[in-house]
Amino acid sequence: MSAEGSIHEEAAASIKSSLTDAESSRNRAASTGSHISERLDNYDEEHVLQEEQEGQDVEKQEPGAHVEYILVAEFEVDQGPLMEHQYPNAISGDEHMLAELMLPDQAHLYDQDWTIFFLHRDAEQTEGKEVDQLGQPPLIYVLNLVITKHDATVKRGAKVKAMAICTRHSFLHIYKPILLLALEEYFKSPTIETLEKLYNSVNEMDLSCMPRISVLESQILASSDNKEMFIEKFEEMQLMASPIQRSPSSLSHYPTGDSGLMIGGMNGETNGKPNYIDLMSGRKAFINRDTHEFESRVVYHGIPIPVKIPVAILPETVGDFSLIQLITTFSTLHSHNPQPFALHPHLTTNGPYTHPIIVLINALLTQKRIVFLGKAKPSGEVVDHVLAACALASGGTLRGFTRHAFPYTDLSKVDDLLRVQGFIAGVKNPAFANHDDWWDVLCNIDTGRIKISPAIKQPPPSELLQSNISFSSVSNPDTGDNAFMDDVLHCITSRFGESAVRARWRDWVVRFTRMAAAFEEVVYGASALWIGQEECHAVKGHGYVWPDEGTKMRDLMANAARIEGWRNTRSYYAYVQDLAKLYTAKPIKSIDLHHQLDRLRTLRLSHFASSEVFLALHAAMTSYEAINQVLCCIPEYQGGVFPIAVGLFHPYQKVRFAAVEILERLRDHIAGRHFFNSMNRFQRLAFVRLKGERDVWAAGQQGQGQGIGLGVGGVGGGGVGESDAGLRQTVGTTVRGVF
Repeated sequence: MSAEGSIHEEAAASIKSSLTDAESSRNRAASTGSHISERLDNYDEEHVLQEEQEGQDVEKQEPGAHVEYILVAEFEVDQGPLMEHQYPNAISGDEHMLAELMLPDQAHLYDQDWTIFFLHRDAEQTEGKEVDQLGQPPLIYVLNLVITKHDATVKRGAKVKAMAICTRHSFLHIYKPILLLALEEYFKSPTIETLEKLYNSVNEMDLSCMPRISVLESQILASSDNKEMFIEKFEEMQLMASPIQRSPSSLSHYPTGDSGLMIGGMNGETNGKPNYIDLMSGRKAFINRDTHEFESRVVYHGIPIPVKIPVAILPETVGDFSLIQLITTFSTLHSHNPQPFALHPHLTTNGPYTHPIIVLINALLTQKRIVFLGKAKPSGEVVDHVLAACALASGGTLRGFTRHAFPYTDLSKVDDLLRVQGFIAGVKNPAFANHDDWWDVLCNIDTGRIKISPAIKQPPPSELLQSNISFSSVSNPDTGDNAFMDDVLHCITSRFGESAVRARWRDWVVRFTRMAAAFEEVVYGASALWIGQEECHAVKGHGYVWPDEGTKMRDLMANAARIEGWRNTRSYYAYVQDLAKLYTAKPIKSIDLHHQLDRLRTLRLSHFASSEVFLALHAAMTSYEAINQVLCCIPEYQGGVFPIAVGLFHPYQKVRFAAVEILERLRDHIAGRHFFNSMNRFQRLAFVRLKGERDVWAAGQQGQGQGIGLGVGGVGGGGVGESDAGLRQTVGTTVRGVF
C-alpha cells in the first residue's frame, strides 16, 4: 500500500485503460455521430445487481472489519515527524511520508486539530472482488487527530502526538469521540496495548441490525427530511436480531399515532423479550429515532459511546463536511465587493463577474487543478472545504473526485501532486499561492477569494460547435446560474438547513447532465448519456424538458463551453458507465420518467397528451422497485406527488381512476405512504370522492359482467354516476369518516 501522491499515476492509467477497452464496444450512432458511440462501454448486465449489493455489504455489513489500522506519530524536535506505532501490523509504504501527513503544518499552534487523507491499495495486494466500478482498489479513509500537550519539562515546552484510524467506511467522522479518548489515554500510557484496546473496541461495533437498502431507496432517503422514511426496514432488522443485539435506544422513541404501549421498564424488555402491548396489528415496537442514521455504540474502557452511522451514503460523500460553510466562505465577500475574474470559457460561464462558487464547480466538472489554501485556518477546516467541494460537484450523482483529492498535503509532496491531472488539494503553506503554475484555480479560505491562474491553458475552439447552425443563431445566452445562487443563498440565510442546500445542488448537477445529453444530440447527433430506444416507449420523449425550442437553444449555447470541457473528464466516463448499469437494473424502461413527470410539472399539456402520461404511469407502477423509481423522480422538495395528484381533476374518467390507483399504490408503499400523506386537504377530498366513485362504478361493471379494468389501452371522457343521489351520499359519508 502507498500513500496519496505516488498512486495517482497508476489510477489515471487504470482509468484510461478501462475506458480504451470500452470505447470500441458499442456503435449507437454510426450514421449520425460515430465518435459518440466510441464512449459507450460494453456492460456486463448479468452482474449489475450483484455489484450493487456487494457495494452495500462492504460499506455496511461486514462485522469485525470496520478499522484496518491504527497509526501513532510524534513530532521530535531533533528528527521531525516520526511514526511510533502501527497496529495490528505495518502499512507498506513510506512511514516518514505518513508521519508528515499525520502532523500537518503549524499543528503546534492548536491544542487539537483534525485531518483526513486517503490511502490507495496497490493492485497486487487486493483480491479480485475488492475493486470499485472502475476496476480500481477501494480507498482507505484515514481520520487523524493531532493533540498538543504543553509541558515545560520537554524541549520547546510541548509534546505533539497524532493518532489515526484507517477504515474503508466513508463515514469515518463517527470515530471522532473514540479517537479523542484513545489519544488522551495514549498520552498517559504510550504502549501497544492502548492501541490494541482501541482496535478491538471499534471493530466490535455491531452493524448487524443496520438495514440494507437499494440504490433507489438510498436516493429516496437522502432526498427526504422525513425521519420515519423506511422505518419498516429498521423494525424488520430489529425483530430478526437477537435480544442482545437490540439497542435500547431503538426502543425509546415512538412516533405520534403508533400505538405500541410500553408496560415494562425503561428498555421495554423483560428477560430478554420485549414487554409491550401492540395495539395496532402489523406495527412493530423497535423504532429508530431517525431513519437517516443507524444508532449503535462503541464500548471503550467500559464507556459506551453512541455513534450514528448514515444509512443512505451517496457517492463522493466523505466525513461530516458542510456545503453551507463552503458556499458562505466564498460568497460573503463577493456579495459586498465583487471582483472580476480573468475570462476562461470553461470557468467564467457568466462573464467576468461569474459567482465564485460557479467558477469552482465549473473547475471541478472540467477537471482543473484546484488548491484550497488556509494558512491561518486549522487543518480540519481546510479538509472540510476540500471534501465539501467533492460533494458539491458530485451532487450524489457523479464520481471521480474524491479518488483524486488530497484533503491535506504539504509542500514536500508537490512533485507527486503535479503528476495528477485534475487534483483537488488542501494546503496550509502560502508558497502555493506564489506558484500559479502549480494550480488552475486557487481558493483562498483566509481571504474568501477564488483566483484563476494566469498560466491556465485555454481550451481549443470547438469546430463542431462553431459550424452548428442552430447555435450560431443564438444571442445573449444565460446559464441561469446567478438566479440559482440567489436561491441557494436565500436557503442559507433563511436557515433551511444543510439537507436543503445539498438537494438544490443535486438538482443542479442532474440538470447539467441532462442538458449535456441534449447538447450531444444536437451537436453530434447522438449522446452517450441517453440509453434506450424511444420507438419502444409507451409515450414518446426523453431528456430535459424546455418550454420551447428557442429556450432550449439558448440554454445549450450558454452551457456549451463547460459541457465540452466535461466530456473529456473522468467523471463523464464514470457517469456513462453508471447510467448503463442503472438502465439495466431499473424496472421501468417503457418511458423516461424524469421527462414525462417534468412535462406534467412544467408544461401546459393537452388533455390527450397528459392522459397518455398518466395511463403509462399506471401501467408501469406494478412492483415495489418500480414505485421506488417513480419516487426518485418526485422528491418532496419539488412538490412530491403534486403532478400525479393533478390527475384527480383530469376531464377523462379513466385518467382520474388511474390517478386514484397510482395514489393507492403509493399509499401502500413503505416510502410512498409519506408522499401520499403530504397531499393537501383539497387533494385528499378529491381522492376519497373519486375512490368512492370508482368502487361504485366497478361494482356496477361487475354486476353487468363487464369486468372492472381501467381500459388502459384507450382514453374515455365524461364522469359516471355524478348525478346519482345514492352515490353522493356514499361518497359524502366516506369523506366525513376520513376527515
